[in-house]
Amino acid sequence: MTGPVRVCRHCDGVITDPEDAVIVAHEQGNSGPGWTVWAHRDHAELVDTLPDDFMRVLLRVWSVRSR
Repeated sequence: MTGPVRVCRHCDGVITDPEDAVIVAHEQGNSGPGWTVWAHRDHAELVDTLPDDFMRVLLRVWSVRSR
């Protein structure tokens, strides 16, 4: 039996070595428990873990506060 397929969030490459897989985040699902975000050990620090919606809202708040 095969294990789960883990894909690096940074390079979109399949992580074949289980020792090279690092958990970098957990994303919530709309209708379920969500999923784990993986990356290669060398790419873990390069992964942007903030969702785009969060950054868009944060930039809007900053622009309103600066007026």
